[in-house]
Amino acid sequence: MITKLRTISKERYWEYFILVARFLLAITFLNYGYSKLTDDGQFGISAGEMATPIKDLSLFRVMWYLFDHEPFKIVVGILQMITGILLLFNRTAILGVMFFIPIAANILLMDISFMPESLAIPFAKRFTFYFLLCFLILWNDRERIKIMWNAMIKKVSFKLQFPILLYLLVPLFALMLEFTPAIPQIIYGIIAEPAQTLHDLQEMFQILVGFFNK
Repeated sequence: MITKLRTISKERYWEYFILVARFLLAITFLNYGYSKLTDDGQFGISAGEMATPIKDLSLFRVMWYLFDHEPFKIVVGILQMITGILLLFNRTAILGVMFFIPIAANILLMDISFMPESLAIPFAKRFTFYFLLCFLILWNDRERIKIMWNAMIKKVSFKLQFPILLYLLVPLFALMLEFTPAIPQIIYGIIAEPAQTLHDLQEMFQILVGFFNK
């Protein structure tokens, strides 16, 4: 056994290190996700804390109370479970890292914003190490990342696709697009409750006029 280990090349040691790093990140998120899906210590506060005035609770405990509500908790748990599974397999490791980085960054931001400093600093160091592992995993797969990057920028052109006037009108059309989903509701309202609907539209129009006149 020892003889076989000695014959492994340095490249194979590096690949094994990447495998261990992926497993660490995967098991971390699988544990986080599973805890959220099973109410096993992720988010929520005790009955005693529920009876405590909010001014007497730490920001961290308030955060854990707010994040214990659905569908936020279950969605985050599912995303963390998916991320962990993606990290376990070589073919999907890059995608797993792409999921891991923004989710972990959000966790870190919440921790350093709401946790006591005595807890926030260790968490910051821990997640900084996780981000370093993510970078090493991506570096290990840099050839595949180059292929993906080249595929994305292959047809990029700096030539304008549309006349300048149309670019200037983009905010106007974007605003129109924003109100598109409300059109069926407005039509239904005019048919079912015309007076109330027209009143609501007048108020909305006045609010928009006031907003643009500021």
